[in-house]
Amino acid sequence: MKAKTKKVPTFKSEDQEREFWSKNDATDFFDLKKSGKKIKLPNLKPSTQTISLRLPEDLLEEIKVLANKRDVPYQSLIKILLRESLDDDSAA
Repeated sequence: MKAKTKKVPTFKSEDQEREFWSKNDATDFFDLKKSGKKIKLPNLKPSTQTISLRLPEDLLEEIKVLANKRDVPYQSLIKILLRESLDDDSAA
């Protein structure tokens, strides 16, 4: 059986907290078996950065046609295709 959980210290900054958690195991401070409730964070989105990308018009049209067939926005399809390409490349 696991010993009693430790008290989480108070941090003066995010950097201090980040340093602390990089060296400590959260299971020493929280009893995950007692948490019980599962939570959903529906509005949590990964950080994104806006970029400008110039594409040949015919390529963009092909992407839009394919996106329409897949019933997704063309910008989302570009992200999907980029992710798949990177995943394929890293698997090779």
